[in-house]
Amino acid sequence: MSTAYTDPILAWYESNARDLPWRSPSATPWGVLVSEIMLQQTPVNRVMPVWHEWMKRWPTPPDLAAEPSGEAVRAWGRLGYPRRALRLHATAKAITERHDGEVPSSHAELLDLPGIGSYTAAAVASFAYRQRHAVLDTNVRRVLSRLISGDEYPPKSQTKAEVATAEALLPLDPPTAALWSVAVMELGALVCTARTPRCVDCPVLDKCTWQLEGRPAYDGPPRRGQTYAGTDRQCRGRLMAVLRDAEGPVEKPALDIVWSDPIQRERALDTLIADGLVDPLDDGRYALPS
Repeated sequence: MSTAYTDPILAWYESNARDLPWRSPSATPWGVLVSEIMLQQTPVNRVMPVWHEWMKRWPTPPDLAAEPSGEAVRAWGRLGYPRRALRLHATAKAITERHDGEVPSSHAELLDLPGIGSYTAAAVASFAYRQRHAVLDTNVRRVLSRLISGDEYPPKSQTKAEVATAEALLPLDPPTAALWSVAVMELGALVCTARTPRCVDCPVLDKCTWQLEGRPAYDGPPRRGQTYAGTDRQCRGRLMAVLRDAEGPVEKPALDIVWSDPIQRERALDTLIADGLVDPLDDGRYALPS
């Protein structure tokens, strides 16, 4: 791989990287895995306090596996997308049962864990074990799209061409490749942002194809921002807040009061039950999963 990209981006990262606990030399592979699940679709500032509390309570996979899955959902708090908490609990149980409580280092074994997809497996293998894998999150895809392809945004769905580009750019030395992956990710998070990129601060500005071509505007399908107010997702969040804050099962009226539209409320509650996030009890009350 050409050092034309590697050297300036790695040098930039050395001077500008955020001090995040899951990047610390003392961070465990379990801590890295937990951070990767929490950071999906959730900003760092919201993840940080929850990650710290989670790692204090459950410093190893067996610690979490020994608790009911509902406790993982409760501790997830308001991070959103609480099915991730259930996936982490299932992952902790699998690690405990199959790998003696230690997060596996093999990419294939990571990929075989419940709820672990190709991105997370590559990220944990890279960041926890310093292996050489292409780690393609939203930030990395955007950086490479602009830097190499000259497109303001990457395709909506990941393509084989993107993976091939990312793999071609990886340094051959595994620890350097792992550092490169996190450096590109950080560049996308802090400089090459989606809406207002700070191009003047980019360490490879003079090599960026998108910049050299005059920053052509995105001409793909409309990019719609996610709405939240009034959605089923917001309704689900309010129902979950009642259950998380309760010391035990709750009566149905305690759920009904938090959302005025009964049709939407019942639909949201049904999806929470279907997702395994809420247990309907025989006495008509509702609880977090046991």
